[in-house]
Amino acid sequence: MVSINTNTQKFQRNAVDTKEGKLILDSHKLSYHYDRVEAWENNQRISPVSVDMALTRACGAMCSFCYAMVQEPQERSTVKVKEALDLVDDFAEVGVRGVSLISDGESTLSKAYIPFIQHASKSGIDVGNATNGWEWEPEKIEQVLPHLTWVRFTVAAGTPEGYSKIMFKGPEHTHVFDRAMKHIKYAVELKKKQKLNVTLGIQMVLMPDFKDEILPFAKLAVDLGVDYGVIKHCSDDEMGTLGVDYSKYEELYDILKKAENLTNDETKIIVKWDKIKNGGKPSYKRFYGPQFLLQISGSGLVAPSGMFFNARYSKFHIGNFVDERFKDIFKSERYWKIMDYLASPSFDAQTMMGTLPIQHYVSEALDNHVKGISRIPRKTDDKPLHVNFL
Repeated sequence: MVSINTNTQKFQRNAVDTKEGKLILDSHKLSYHYDRVEAWENNQRISPVSVDMALTRACGAMCSFCYAMVQEPQERSTVKVKEALDLVDDFAEVGVRGVSLISDGESTLSKAYIPFIQHASKSGIDVGNATNGWEWEPEKIEQVLPHLTWVRFTVAAGTPEGYSKIMFKGPEHTHVFDRAMKHIKYAVELKKKQKLNVTLGIQMVLMPDFKDEILPFAKLAVDLGVDYGVIKHCSDDEMGTLGVDYSKYEELYDILKKAENLTNDETKIIVKWDKIKNGGKPSYKRFYGPQFLLQISGSGLVAPSGMFFNARYSKFHIGNFVDERFKDIFKSERYWKIMDYLASPSFDAQTMMGTLPIQHYVSEALDNHVKGISRIPRKTDDKPLHVNFL
């Protein structure tokens, strides 16, 4: 009972009350998918609850914090519309519940973007989308917003100059900031006008050098009238390619708390404290998370985690849905051999992969669950927003 209460207290601490419901961005939602947790404990082969993916590897931005830069090199494929729609059908068949278009490319650039979202929504799969918003024009917004569960805009800074310097490698290119803000405002107004059940937020990927942009970012979120502004850590690979100094995050705690205090009834400012305070090293060694939260590259590559997209991790590359159906990849012995290896004593997440993967919260919770440190409680009521996105 003590371990369950501990886990529940952490869950409650990381749930933020918004006008539309509870929002969990700094924890996990495994409690609401206990059927999968139970099946997994019984050594059954489970379908991912969520899939994080992209429809292309292309992107017009050049963000200083972008992990996609260390996911090179790998072969690029062009995802055709039919391949994207077949993928949705396969997701529905195997039991995927939520798909987030994030991963390693700007999916709004793909010809498959609109049909993919519409087909997934009609197939009963929740869809979320992270985007820089540059090519998210009103016509495109009108076609996808009613079908999306959430949209999170990458907004690296609160000032045009800082935004352009971080995301476009030059303070003179402030037009990209203006275009993004225009599209975000259009989405906010469309949501209100049509009373759409979609959550809109902006996100700052914080590197310690960006500290002067923290408060302007929070103020911008409030001015835009989005549902939330989230400030999160920056992931790095095991070689420290992006140069993130995790020891410097502690110096930012006071200003981060000031940013949180700008929260009002309409807009919540959320800091992902658990990951920011983590120090870049997980508590777990076995990597259980990918079985519940799978990642797919914009090249079509299916791999357990975006941490392994780079060609040097080819032993973890399972297949490519451009070349073969995802349902066949999922059922293959290679898929399960790789998943079993990552969950075995032969793999060490502390030394054999990058820092704080997208599966971090899930992996940490499952590891604590297995060890009996903090059992995952079963929950069926009081569901949070975006429950199908772990």
